[in-house]
Amino acid sequence: MRVAAAAPMPISAAQIRETGDVADANGTWDCVVQSPMGEQAFTFTVATAGDRFSGRTAGKLGSLDIDDGMVEGDRLAWSMRVPKPLPMTLRCEARIDGDALAGEVKAGPFGTFPVTGRRAA
Repeated sequence: MRVAAAAPMPISAAQIRETGDVADANGTWDCVVQSPMGEQAFTFTVATAGDRFSGRTAGKLGSLDIDDGMVEGDRLAWSMRVPKPLPMTLRCEARIDGDALAGEVKAGPFGTFPVTGRRAA
Protein backbone atom coordinates (compact mmCIF):
# COMPACT_ATOMS: atom_id res chain seq x y z
CA MET A 1 0.00 0.00 0.00
CA ARG A 2 1.35 3.37 -1.02
CA VAL A 3 0.80 6.44 1.22
CA ALA A 4 0.84 9.89 -0.35
CA ALA A 5 3.09 12.48 1.25
CA ALA A 6 1.28 15.27 3.03
CA ALA A 7 1.47 18.71 1.47
CA PRO A 8 3.71 21.11 3.40
CA MET A 9 1.88 23.41 5.75
CA PRO A 10 2.18 27.15 5.17
CA ILE A 11 4.64 28.90 7.46
CA SER A 12 3.27 31.66 9.65
CA ALA A 13 5.12 34.90 10.39
CA ALA A 14 5.58 33.70 13.99
CA GLN A 15 7.22 30.47 12.76
CA ILE A 16 9.50 32.44 10.45
CA ARG A 17 10.66 34.53 13.41
CA GLU A 18 11.20 31.39 15.50
CA THR A 19 13.16 29.50 12.84
CA GLY A 20 15.01 32.49 11.45
CA ASP A 21 13.97 31.40 7.92
CA VAL A 22 14.20 34.93 6.51
CA ALA A 23 15.92 35.93 3.28
CA ASP A 24 19.07 38.02 3.67
CA ALA A 25 17.90 41.38 2.35
CA ASN A 26 20.59 43.47 4.08
CA GLY A 27 22.73 45.68 1.92
CA THR A 28 22.46 48.05 -1.00
CA TRP A 29 20.37 47.24 -4.07
CA ASP A 30 20.43 48.86 -7.51
CA CYS A 31 16.77 48.97 -8.56
CA VAL A 32 14.55 50.13 -11.41
CA VAL A 33 10.81 50.87 -11.44
CA GLN A 34 9.01 50.80 -14.79
CA SER A 35 6.77 53.85 -14.33
CA PRO A 36 4.65 56.06 -16.62
CA MET A 37 7.56 58.52 -16.45
CA GLY A 38 9.89 55.83 -17.87
CA GLU A 39 12.48 53.79 -16.04
CA GLN A 40 13.22 55.23 -12.61
CA ALA A 41 16.57 53.98 -11.28
CA PHE A 42 17.23 54.18 -7.55
CA THR A 43 19.44 52.80 -4.83
CA PHE A 44 17.62 50.89 -2.07
CA THR A 45 19.46 50.37 1.25
CA VAL A 46 18.09 47.77 3.68
CA ALA A 47 18.98 47.02 7.32
CA THR A 48 16.85 44.24 8.84
CA ALA A 49 16.10 43.72 12.52
CA GLY A 50 13.95 40.60 13.03
CA ASP A 51 10.70 41.00 11.10
CA ARG A 52 11.27 44.73 10.45
CA PHE A 53 13.65 46.76 8.34
CA SER A 54 14.68 50.36 7.92
CA GLY A 55 16.42 51.86 4.96
CA ARG A 56 16.59 54.54 2.33
CA THR A 57 15.91 55.02 -1.34
CA ALA A 58 17.88 57.52 -3.41
CA GLY A 59 17.34 58.41 -7.04
CA LYS A 60 16.85 61.21 -9.56
CA LEU A 61 13.74 62.45 -7.72
CA GLY A 62 15.49 62.62 -4.33
CA SER A 63 16.00 60.49 -1.22
CA LEU A 64 13.44 58.98 1.13
CA ASP A 65 13.82 57.21 4.46
CA ILE A 66 11.97 53.95 5.07
CA ASP A 67 10.98 53.34 8.67
CA ASP A 68 7.98 51.00 8.39
CA GLY A 69 9.59 48.07 6.53
CA MET A 70 8.27 44.56 7.21
CA VAL A 71 10.09 41.27 6.53
CA GLU A 72 8.24 37.97 6.16
CA GLY A 73 10.32 35.11 4.79
CA ASP A 74 11.62 36.28 1.41
CA ARG A 75 9.10 39.16 1.20
CA LEU A 76 9.71 42.84 1.99
CA ALA A 77 6.88 45.38 2.29
CA TRP A 78 7.16 49.12 2.92
CA SER A 79 5.65 52.48 2.08
CA MET A 80 7.17 55.77 1.00
CA ARG A 81 5.66 59.24 1.02
CA VAL A 82 6.93 60.94 -2.13
CA PRO A 83 6.69 64.73 -2.41
CA LYS A 84 7.12 65.00 -6.20
CA PRO A 85 6.21 65.03 -8.99
CA LEU A 86 2.84 64.57 -7.25
CA PRO A 87 2.64 64.01 -3.48
CA MET A 88 1.43 60.48 -2.69
CA THR A 89 2.20 57.37 -0.68
CA LEU A 90 3.73 54.49 -2.61
CA ARG A 91 3.05 50.97 -1.30
CA CYS A 92 5.89 48.63 -2.18
CA GLU A 93 6.40 44.89 -1.99
CA ALA A 94 9.28 42.75 -3.25
CA ARG A 95 10.64 39.23 -2.92
CA ILE A 96 14.32 38.49 -2.44
CA ASP A 97 15.91 35.57 -4.30
CA GLY A 98 19.63 35.54 -3.53
CA ASP A 99 21.03 38.70 -5.09
CA ALA A 100 17.85 39.50 -7.05
CA LEU A 101 14.79 41.50 -6.03
CA ALA A 102 11.43 41.60 -7.87
CA GLY A 103 8.12 43.11 -6.92
CA GLU A 104 5.75 45.99 -7.45
CA VAL A 105 5.08 49.57 -6.49
CA LYS A 106 1.46 50.65 -6.05
CA ALA A 107 1.04 54.33 -6.89
CA GLY A 108 -2.55 54.94 -5.81
CA PRO A 109 -4.84 55.86 -8.71
CA PHE A 110 -1.92 55.70 -11.18
CA GLY A 111 -1.64 51.92 -11.00
CA THR A 112 0.91 49.29 -10.08
CA PHE A 113 4.37 49.13 -11.63
CA PRO A 114 7.08 46.43 -11.61
CA VAL A 115 10.30 46.93 -9.69
CA THR A 116 13.45 44.84 -10.12
CA GLY A 117 16.88 45.02 -8.54
CA ARG A 118 20.28 43.44 -8.04
CA ARG A 119 22.33 43.48 -4.87
CA ALA A 120 25.16 46.01 -5.26
CA ALA A 121 26.85 45.44 -1.89
